[in-house]
Amino acid sequence: MKQDFTHLDGRPVHFYRGREILKAHPEIRELMVKNPWTAGCAALVVGAQWLIAANVESLAWYWILALAYLVGAFANHSLYVLIHECTHNLVFKRPALNNVLGIFCDFALVIPSAMGFRKYHLMHHKFLGQYLRDPDIVRHEEARLIGNSAWRKALWLFFFSISQALRPMQIKETEFWDRWIVANLVAVIAIDIVILVVFGPAALVYLALSTLFALGLHPLGGRWIQEHYLTREGQETYSYYGPLNKTCFNMGYHNEHHDFATVPWNNLPRLTRIAPEYYASLASYRSWTAVLLNYVFNPNMSSYSRIVRPAVATED
Repeated sequence: MKQDFTHLDGRPVHFYRGREILKAHPEIRELMVKNPWTAGCAALVVGAQWLIAANVESLAWYWILALAYLVGAFANHSLYVLIHECTHNLVFKRPALNNVLGIFCDFALVIPSAMGFRKYHLMHHKFLGQYLRDPDIVRHEEARLIGNSAWRKALWLFFFSISQALRPMQIKETEFWDRWIVANLVAVIAIDIVILVVFGPAALVYLALSTLFALGLHPLGGRWIQEHYLTREGQETYSYYGPLNKTCFNMGYHNEHHDFATVPWNNLPRLTRIAPEYYASLASYRSWTAVLLNYVFNPNMSSYSRIVRPAVATED
């Protein structure tokens, strides 16, 4: 079993490639806009989840479980993607409005995650691949505990939401608690109570299961492996160009996103088409399910299948 990460010096390729692409294709600047229609998408998804939750009280537990896996997981995963858009201030010009929309997306997720995600995800971009600075890099203790055992990797993916929730607290570069974190916590707890009182406990269970599956052992869960786990030597980031992009606002375009984090979800496919000479030759995926199964059952894949770099800032 591999006992350490792959260590490389220097900055990630995104630091240079984005500037090079922009120099070759200055028209990409036209893609760097805000997309306020994203707020409407968020309202539709949250509303749909509330509507389903309001009507599950009479269902048997196995139907609730199936509904959460087959429908709710896709809805709640898309809400996490919209939180991601808010994190990069890609919806509104004012950061505060993006924060409010991110918190609203949490209203169908049961757990207060938007503001914690904002803190840790911005650190991920700034310190990509840096141990103890990039929250996406698991600690040695967690990596050794998971190992390369198929059942332990599957179990880790199943409870990935718990790992995800705890990661913001591991950030040493910034204080975790602030007024937005508190507002997020209070607002989501209040909404959870309202859902419990108005719709009943089954509604809250449905939404909680939807979140658990959205972030866990589900075809969509292949995204957590797809983005940065090594399958080609030296390539740190991978994109997914399969059909499920339509259900999660083009989140699979991950190389493009790291090169241009100011391009909203609706313009990422255009970015790929404008600069095919930079993206077509990179390893990419067409199936998140295949990525997931390869990670779980391939004994050469583990939490150590990541690139780690020295501690320097990776973006201006």
